[in-house]
Amino acid sequence: MRNKLIAAFACTTALVSTGAASAADLGARYTKAPAYVEPLFNWTGFYVGGHIGGAWTNEQFINNGFGAPFGDLVPGQGYRQRGAGIMGGAQIGYNWQANNYVFGMEGTISGLDNKGTVANTVFGAGDDIFTWRANVLATVVGRAGFAVQNNLFYIKGGYAGVNNRLNVSDTVAPATGSGGQTHWANGWTVGAGWEYGITRNWIVGLEYNYAAFGSQTYQLGGTSGNYTFDAKPRDIQWAVVRASYKFDAPVIARY
Repeated sequence: MRNKLIAAFACTTALVSTGAASAADLGARYTKAPAYVEPLFNWTGFYVGGHIGGAWTNEQFINNGFGAPFGDLVPGQGYRQRGAGIMGGAQIGYNWQANNYVFGMEGTISGLDNKGTVANTVFGAGDDIFTWRANVLATVVGRAGFAVQNNLFYIKGGYAGVNNRLNVSDTVAPATGSGGQTHWANGWTVGAGWEYGITRNWIVGLEYNYAAFGSQTYQLGGTSGNYTFDAKPRDIQWAVVRASYKFDAPVIARY
Protein backbone atom coordinates (compact mmCIF):
# COMPACT_ATOMS: atom_id res chain seq x y z
CA MET A 1 0.00 0.00 0.00
CA ARG A 2 2.81 2.35 0.89
CA ASN A 3 4.54 1.70 -2.42
CA LYS A 4 1.32 2.50 -4.31
CA LEU A 5 0.93 5.85 -2.54
CA ILE A 6 4.53 6.81 -3.32
CA ALA A 7 4.04 5.92 -6.98
CA ALA A 8 0.79 7.96 -7.21
CA PHE A 9 2.46 11.00 -5.59
CA ALA A 10 5.40 10.83 -7.99
CA CYS A 11 3.07 10.63 -10.97
CA THR A 12 1.04 13.67 -9.80
CA THR A 13 4.22 15.69 -9.21
CA ALA A 14 5.42 14.91 -12.72
CA LEU A 15 2.14 15.99 -14.28
CA VAL A 16 2.11 19.31 -12.34
CA SER A 17 5.70 20.03 -13.33
CA THR A 18 4.96 19.31 -16.99
CA GLY A 19 1.90 21.64 -16.94
CA ALA A 20 3.85 24.46 -15.31
CA ALA A 21 6.61 24.17 -17.87
CA SER A 22 4.10 24.24 -20.73
CA ALA A 23 2.43 27.32 -19.25
CA ALA A 24 5.78 29.04 -18.93
CA ASP A 25 6.57 28.26 -22.56
CA LEU A 26 3.21 29.66 -23.68
CA GLY A 27 3.78 32.82 -21.63
CA ALA A 28 7.16 33.35 -23.23
CA ARG A 29 5.86 32.73 -26.74
CA TYR A 30 2.59 34.71 -26.52
CA THR A 31 3.44 37.85 -24.50
CA LYS A 32 0.77 40.51 -25.27
CA ALA A 33 2.11 43.54 -27.16
CA PRO A 34 1.32 47.06 -25.88
CA ALA A 35 -1.71 48.72 -27.49
CA TYR A 36 -0.90 50.97 -30.49
CA VAL A 37 -1.63 54.64 -30.00
CA GLU A 38 -1.93 56.99 -32.98
CA PRO A 39 1.01 59.47 -33.05
CA LEU A 40 0.19 63.07 -32.16
CA PHE A 41 0.37 65.62 -34.97
CA ASN A 42 3.62 67.55 -34.61
CA TRP A 43 3.46 71.24 -35.61
CA THR A 44 7.21 71.83 -35.22
CA GLY A 45 9.10 72.62 -38.43
CA PHE A 46 9.58 74.93 -41.39
CA TYR A 47 6.73 75.39 -43.86
CA VAL A 48 6.03 77.15 -47.16
CA GLY A 49 2.75 77.70 -48.94
CA GLY A 50 0.27 79.98 -50.62
CA HIS A 51 -2.95 81.84 -49.88
CA ILE A 52 -5.82 83.41 -51.80
CA GLY A 53 -8.85 85.45 -50.79
CA GLY A 54 -10.21 88.97 -50.70
CA ALA A 55 -8.97 92.31 -49.33
CA TRP A 56 -10.65 95.62 -48.47
CA THR A 57 -8.77 98.95 -48.37
CA ASN A 58 -9.96 102.20 -46.81
CA GLU A 59 -7.95 104.90 -48.64
CA GLN A 60 -7.63 108.50 -47.42
CA PHE A 61 -5.93 111.53 -48.99
CA ILE A 62 -6.07 115.15 -47.77
CA ASN A 63 -4.57 118.32 -49.26
CA ASN A 64 -1.82 119.31 -46.80
CA GLY A 65 -1.53 122.93 -48.01
CA PHE A 66 2.10 122.83 -49.16
CA GLY A 67 1.30 123.96 -52.67
CA ALA A 68 -1.52 123.55 -55.16
CA PRO A 69 -0.84 125.50 -58.35
CA PHE A 70 -3.39 123.26 -60.05
CA GLY A 71 -6.43 121.43 -58.76
CA ASP A 72 -9.42 122.62 -56.72
CA LEU A 73 -9.20 121.03 -53.25
CA VAL A 74 -8.12 123.61 -50.67
CA PRO A 75 -5.89 122.68 -47.69
CA GLY A 76 -7.70 120.33 -45.34
CA GLN A 77 -10.03 118.99 -48.00
CA GLY A 78 -9.78 115.46 -49.31
CA TYR A 79 -11.50 112.17 -49.81
CA ARG A 80 -11.89 108.76 -48.24
CA GLN A 81 -12.89 105.78 -50.31
CA ARG A 82 -13.10 102.00 -49.94
CA GLY A 83 -12.00 99.52 -52.56
CA ALA A 84 -12.02 95.73 -52.61
CA GLY A 85 -10.41 93.07 -54.74
CA ILE A 86 -8.86 89.64 -54.96
CA MET A 87 -5.53 89.03 -53.25
CA GLY A 88 -3.10 86.13 -53.24
CA GLY A 89 0.49 85.34 -52.39
CA ALA A 90 2.90 83.15 -50.49
CA GLN A 91 3.95 82.50 -46.88
CA ILE A 92 7.01 81.00 -45.23
CA GLY A 93 7.52 80.33 -41.54
CA TYR A 94 8.60 78.14 -38.68
CA ASN A 95 6.59 76.66 -35.81
CA TRP A 96 7.83 75.27 -32.50
CA GLN A 97 5.54 73.14 -30.34
CA ALA A 98 5.73 72.65 -26.55
CA ASN A 99 2.97 70.33 -25.31
CA ASN A 100 -0.22 71.88 -26.74
CA TYR A 101 1.28 75.34 -27.25
CA VAL A 102 2.68 76.40 -30.62
CA PHE A 103 4.85 79.48 -31.26
CA GLY A 104 6.27 80.69 -34.55
CA MET A 105 7.38 83.38 -36.97
CA GLU A 106 5.96 83.97 -40.43
CA GLY A 107 6.53 86.22 -43.43
CA THR A 108 4.05 86.82 -46.26
CA ILE A 109 4.05 88.64 -49.58
CA SER A 110 0.78 89.27 -51.41
CA GLY A 111 -0.45 90.94 -54.54
CA LEU A 112 -3.79 92.76 -54.36
CA ASP A 113 -5.94 94.78 -56.72
CA ASN A 114 -7.58 97.31 -54.41
CA LYS A 115 -8.17 100.57 -56.27
CA GLY A 116 -10.61 103.42 -56.74
CA THR A 117 -11.42 106.63 -58.64
CA VAL A 118 -12.83 109.87 -57.20
CA ALA A 119 -14.07 112.84 -59.29
CA ASN A 120 -14.02 116.26 -57.58
CA THR A 121 -17.01 118.14 -59.02
CA VAL A 122 -16.41 121.58 -57.41
CA PHE A 123 -15.92 123.25 -60.81
CA GLY A 124 -17.56 120.86 -63.21
CA ALA A 125 -18.72 117.31 -63.79
CA GLY A 126 -15.24 115.88 -63.23
CA ASP A 127 -12.60 118.51 -62.61
CA ASP A 128 -9.97 116.76 -60.48
CA ILE A 129 -9.86 113.03 -61.17
CA PHE A 130 -8.07 111.11 -58.40
CA THR A 131 -7.10 107.48 -58.75
CA TRP A 132 -5.39 105.30 -56.15
CA ARG A 133 -4.21 101.73 -55.90
CA ALA A 134 -2.76 99.42 -53.22
CA ASN A 135 -1.08 96.53 -55.01
CA VAL A 136 1.60 94.82 -52.85
CA LEU A 137 1.28 93.86 -49.18
CA ALA A 138 3.98 92.32 -46.96
CA THR A 139 3.93 91.18 -43.33
CA VAL A 140 6.38 89.80 -40.76
CA VAL A 141 4.59 88.50 -37.68
CA GLY A 142 4.87 86.34 -34.60
CA ARG A 143 2.27 83.64 -34.00
CA ALA A 144 1.00 81.91 -30.84
CA GLY A 145 -1.53 79.12 -30.78
CA PHE A 146 -3.07 76.15 -29.04
CA ALA A 147 -3.05 72.74 -30.74
CA VAL A 148 -5.71 70.05 -30.36
CA GLN A 149 -4.30 67.09 -32.27
CA ASN A 150 -4.47 68.12 -35.96
CA ASN A 151 -6.17 71.48 -35.23
CA LEU A 152 -4.27 74.69 -34.47
CA PHE A 153 -6.04 77.85 -33.29
CA TYR A 154 -3.73 80.88 -33.32
CA ILE A 155 -3.36 84.64 -33.12
CA LYS A 156 -0.68 86.73 -34.82
CA GLY A 157 0.73 90.26 -34.82
CA GLY A 158 3.63 92.33 -36.12
CA TYR A 159 4.77 94.47 -39.04
CA ALA A 160 2.82 95.26 -42.23
CA GLY A 161 3.80 97.32 -45.26
CA VAL A 162 1.95 98.19 -48.46
CA ASN A 163 2.83 99.73 -51.82
CA ASN A 164 0.39 102.61 -52.43
CA ARG A 165 -0.01 104.93 -55.45
CA LEU A 166 -1.99 108.17 -55.84
CA ASN A 167 -2.62 110.02 -59.13
CA VAL A 168 -4.49 113.20 -60.08
CA SER A 169 -5.54 114.76 -63.38
CA ASP A 170 -7.02 118.27 -63.70
CA THR A 171 -8.16 119.07 -67.24
CA VAL A 172 -10.31 122.14 -66.63
CA ALA A 173 -8.68 125.55 -67.34
CA PRO A 174 -7.21 127.82 -66.25
CA ALA A 175 -5.01 125.71 -63.90
CA THR A 176 -4.48 122.27 -65.36
CA GLY A 177 -2.02 119.50 -64.72
CA SER A 178 -1.54 115.87 -63.76
CA GLY A 179 0.86 113.71 -61.83
CA GLY A 180 1.26 110.77 -59.51
CA GLN A 181 3.57 109.20 -56.94
CA THR A 182 4.09 105.82 -55.29
CA HIS A 183 5.13 105.26 -51.66
CA TRP A 184 5.73 102.29 -49.39
CA ALA A 185 3.59 102.78 -46.26
CA ASN A 186 4.62 101.13 -42.98
CA GLY A 187 2.23 99.94 -40.29
CA TRP A 188 1.15 97.11 -38.02
CA THR A 189 -1.12 94.10 -38.31
CA VAL A 190 -3.04 91.65 -36.11
CA GLY A 191 -4.94 88.54 -37.09
CA ALA A 192 -6.30 85.15 -36.12
CA GLY A 193 -6.73 81.83 -37.82
CA TRP A 194 -7.31 78.09 -37.79
CA GLU A 195 -5.18 75.42 -39.43
CA TYR A 196 -5.70 71.68 -39.89
CA GLY A 197 -3.06 69.07 -40.66
CA ILE A 198 -4.63 66.79 -43.27
CA THR A 199 -1.44 64.70 -43.46
CA ARG A 200 1.90 64.77 -41.68
CA ASN A 201 3.11 67.39 -44.18
CA TRP A 202 0.11 69.16 -45.71
CA ILE A 203 -1.77 71.85 -43.80
CA VAL A 204 -4.84 73.88 -44.81
CA GLY A 205 -6.42 76.80 -42.98
CA LEU A 206 -8.51 79.98 -42.80
CA GLU A 207 -7.27 83.38 -41.64
CA TYR A 208 -8.49 86.96 -41.06
CA ASN A 209 -6.17 90.01 -40.70
CA TYR A 210 -6.37 93.74 -40.02
CA ALA A 211 -3.61 96.29 -40.75
CA ALA A 212 -3.27 100.06 -40.28
CA PHE A 213 -0.66 102.36 -41.83
CA GLY A 214 0.98 105.74 -41.39
CA SER A 215 0.60 108.55 -43.94
CA GLN A 216 3.10 109.66 -46.57
CA THR A 217 3.39 112.97 -48.42
CA TYR A 218 2.55 112.64 -52.12
CA GLN A 219 3.88 115.32 -54.47
CA LEU A 220 1.57 114.98 -57.45
CA GLY A 221 3.79 117.05 -59.72
CA GLY A 222 2.53 117.87 -63.19
CA THR A 223 2.87 120.45 -65.95
CA SER A 224 1.53 123.20 -63.65
CA GLY A 225 3.49 122.35 -60.50
CA ASN A 226 2.77 120.32 -57.38
CA TYR A 227 -0.53 119.28 -55.88
CA THR A 228 0.51 117.92 -52.46
CA PHE A 229 -1.40 115.43 -50.29
CA ASP A 230 -0.97 113.39 -47.16
CA ALA A 231 -2.28 109.98 -48.17
CA LYS A 232 -2.44 106.50 -46.69
CA PRO A 233 -4.43 103.30 -46.66
CA ARG A 234 -6.10 103.95 -43.29
CA ASP A 235 -6.61 100.23 -42.96
CA ILE A 236 -6.60 97.04 -44.97
CA GLN A 237 -8.56 93.95 -44.01
CA TRP A 238 -8.21 90.58 -45.68
CA ALA A 239 -9.51 87.04 -45.35
CA VAL A 240 -7.80 84.11 -47.05
CA VAL A 241 -7.69 80.36 -47.36
CA ARG A 242 -4.20 78.88 -46.94
CA ALA A 243 -2.33 75.73 -47.89
CA SER A 244 1.18 74.95 -46.64
CA TYR A 245 3.72 72.14 -46.88
CA LYS A 246 5.48 71.43 -43.57
CA PHE A 247 8.88 69.78 -43.76
CA ASP A 248 9.30 66.67 -41.63
CA ALA A 249 10.04 66.93 -37.92
CA PRO A 250 10.40 64.11 -35.35
CA VAL A 251 7.14 62.26 -34.73
CA ILE A 252 5.87 62.28 -31.13
CA ALA A 253 4.15 59.07 -29.97
CA ARG A 254 2.37 58.48 -26.68
CA TYR A 255 1.95 55.06 -25.04
